[in-house]
Amino acid sequence: MAASNQILLSHGSGGKLSHDLIQRIFVKYFNNEHLQAQTDSSILSIREGEVAFTTDSYVVDPIFFPGGNIGKLAVCGTVNDLSVSGAIPQYLSCGFIIEEGFAISQLKTIVKSMAEEANKAGIKIVTGDTKVVNRGKCDKLFINTSGLGFIHTSRHHISFGNTIKPGDKVIVNGSLGDHGIAILAARESLSLRSDIKSDCAPLNNLIEQILETPQDIKFMRDATRGGLATVLCELAEDKNLGVNIFESHIPVKEIVNGACEVFGFDPLYLANEGKVLMVVDETSANRILSTLKKHPLGEDASIIGEIVSDHPQKVLLETEIGGRRILDMLAGEMLPRIC
Repeated sequence: MAASNQILLSHGSGGKLSHDLIQRIFVKYFNNEHLQAQTDSSILSIREGEVAFTTDSYVVDPIFFPGGNIGKLAVCGTVNDLSVSGAIPQYLSCGFIIEEGFAISQLKTIVKSMAEEANKAGIKIVTGDTKVVNRGKCDKLFINTSGLGFIHTSRHHISFGNTIKPGDKVIVNGSLGDHGIAILAARESLSLRSDIKSDCAPLNNLIEQILETPQDIKFMRDATRGGLATVLCELAEDKNLGVNIFESHIPVKEIVNGACEVFGFDPLYLANEGKVLMVVDETSANRILSTLKKHPLGEDASIIGEIVSDHPQKVLLETEIGGRRILDMLAGEMLPRIC
């Protein structure tokens, strides 16, 4: 590949090549009035009230996988972190650390997909930064994103779960483990890779549809690293309450279950990038479930369990064969560099 088609150290120098890269790729695809100003800090209009702010870094390997790439993952992950807090995502920043020699065509594909996901989510990428490091000092591409969203006082409780009580229902919006198995398949060049795709998607539009009555939503969290089981364990421990879940109600695709049997994984601990776990008032659970199922990202939603006063700080799984087992937090790393 010709040098002109690759990232050079001088692309990070701040000179002409840096300027050209920013204009030809980042400004072109992230185009909006804030970015066009090309100022050191983006000047944003903030509503009266409070904002939610989050940041995350993405080092997934491989950077392209069935159903997405590192750029799509970065936008969706940050949008979802804001959304599950009850916030309405508005603005994102993005920082790129690029290895010398990285193909500019691949960078363009990644940036284009970020712009597409931002458009789907109705948010703007308003500021960013690019650094280039020597070959071998970075594995192709790392991305950091930060997100800003508005949050109404009626939704403050959602992040903290401080209104959760026994009897509340636990809902998940769809099948678990798709992202983890898609990454494994791409990384190991498995034949199942054509049949499974990452669930990577922005959840803000889905979540907004169930927040018309925010008091009914007691808690939300996206089940990324550590999976569903780890989120539930953290919740039970933090609230000094028990959680009962039912294996027969938990949606998992057959191909994911099959891959887990082969590799010794548990789908309850696999990473997801388009799944939200929520605790809702028991009187509203069926209505919320019905609303979720009308959305493409919630077609397989299910009530998988409930909050109980028994066995505080423990999550109890009732298996399909009638047994019971306690779920613990994930110990160690089931699959590294998953996001």
